[in-house]
Formats: sequence, C-alpha cells, structure tokens
Amino acid sequence: MQLAMVGLGKMGANMVTRLLKGGHQLVVYDLNESAIQAAEQQGAAGARTLAELAGRLAAPRAVWVMVPSGSATEQTIEQLAGVLSPGDVIIDGGNSYYKDSVRRAATLKERGLNFVDVGTSGGVWGVTQGYSMMVGGEAAVVTGFNSIFETLAPAPDTGWGHVGPNGAGHFVKMVHNGIEYGLMQAYAEGYELMQQKTEFDLDLHQISEIWRHGSVVRSWLLDLISKALAENATLEGIAAYVPDSGEGRWTVAEAIDLGCAIPVISIALQRRFISRQQAPFADKLLAAMRQQFGGHAVKKE
Repeated sequence: MQLAMVGLGKMGANMVTRLLKGGHQLVVYDLNESAIQAAEQQGAAGARTLAELAGRLAAPRAVWVMVPSGSATEQTIEQLAGVLSPGDVIIDGGNSYYKDSVRRAATLKERGLNFVDVGTSGGVWGVTQGYSMMVGGEAAVVTGFNSIFETLAPAPDTGWGHVGPNGAGHFVKMVHNGIEYGLMQAYAEGYELMQQKTEFDLDLHQISEIWRHGSVVRSWLLDLISKALAENATLEGIAAYVPDSGEGRWTVAEAIDLGCAIPVISIALQRRFISRQQAPFADKLLAAMRQQFGGHAVKKE
C-alpha cells in the first residue's frame, strides 16, 4: 500500500526508514527541506506542499501524521482535509489527547474522510526494535493498514493491535505514558536510596546488571538505566529537572473525572513538578511554621 508521511522529526524519519526497508512506497513531507531530502535518499518520494503530496497518491489516499500534538496536529489535519477527497484516510500517530481524536474523527467523518488514531511507543529505538502501536478507529478502516502496522511493529503478530473505536488508541497510549511515569519514579527513588547508603559504596551500574537478568523488576527501562550509568556513573552534568509532555497530566485528569484512584501516577507527576522548583515556597513555609510554633531555627538562604 502506498502511504504518505507528514512530519519527519526523529520518530517520523525512523518510521520512514523502517517502512521503506519493509518494501512500502512512501511520499513524504516536512517543513524542513533537509529532512525531505534525507528521506528521498532512502527511496521515498518527496513533496514540497501538502497539495503536491496528495496529488502523488492514488485514491483512496492515506496520510500518516507525525507532528507535535496540539496546534501543529490540529493545523496539519485541517490542511490535509482541504486537499484530500471522500474515502481518504488520515492517521494520527502522535501523542494527541484522546478527546481531540474523538472530535477530529467526527469532524472528518462529516467531510467523508476516515480517521485512525495510533498511540505509538518506541522512541529512538523503534527503528531497529519496532514500535508498539495501540490503534483506534473503525475496524473496516483499520484492517486496510495491517501491513503497515505489521512492518512497524517488533513482529507482524506482536506489539500492536486494534484496541477500540476512534480515540481508544490515544486513550490507551495516554494511560501507557502515565504508567511510565510511575515506573520511572519507582526506579529513581530506589536508586536514590542506594546512592545515599554511602557506607556500602554500592556500584549502581553493577546492581543494574544483576537486576536485568532473572529479577522481577527487570525491564527495558532498567536496561536503559544500566546504559546511562555505564556512560555516566554519577550522572555528572545532568540537571535534576524533569519535564513532562502532557500525557501524565491527561491521565491524572481522566482519573479525577472517573473517580478512579491512581495515587502512584499522580505522585510521580507531582514529583516532576517539584524537580523544576529551585526553592519551593511550600518548603520555606514549612520551615517558617516550625519556627513560629516551636522556635526552631531556620536555615538562611
């Protein structure tokens, strides 16, 4: 099946590489000309406008969008809708908010266009190890892209699946990323505790290697921890500042809406917020309260 890819950032470009190696024909577009040229050198057909991209595809056309979530995705999908025809398909493989995907699917349906939301995980390693894909959309539409998913996945029958109607793919990916927050925080706290136990002079990389084999806490995240510690045992030069890209917030907000308790994920998100505060006002106020009721000394800045 011929497919177009819009958005050739690191993940989009890696997916193009994997699809081309799998024998698929691709038309590509990006705002960055050098990214288009790099894909052309691998065998993709480049387009310099979305209209040109649409014109290079045979009907029914399929366009996979891999641009940042939010306004960039919104604008790209709207522009594509203007150059595509009834029966064509837009696939959003980015980290869009699932409620936006539900809305976009309904809006596109009114224009005769089909929509598929694909929650995609795999990061920079997906090009070699494959991507985990959680697919939302109408079953009849999704089935037409099985060969694409089979090529991008770790194996044709592993790591991907149609999980439900429009919005379900991005909903499951949202929860996936929320779980990721909790797992990362648990590992980080455990390693913090071991790092603080200075009397044992623990080798954290060695312990990572022990845990990677046979342990109940072995995982790909642990593999990456081991790799990071092998490269930089003290994490020198890395600031204790942890951003979040939105999925954790959406997960916690959804839990509040549903009255569903997810304390670990919620705390993990809050911990990231704390990492960005150099001198939290709340901690200053705690010190001030202790001074007020107990006369305890406060440490000056």
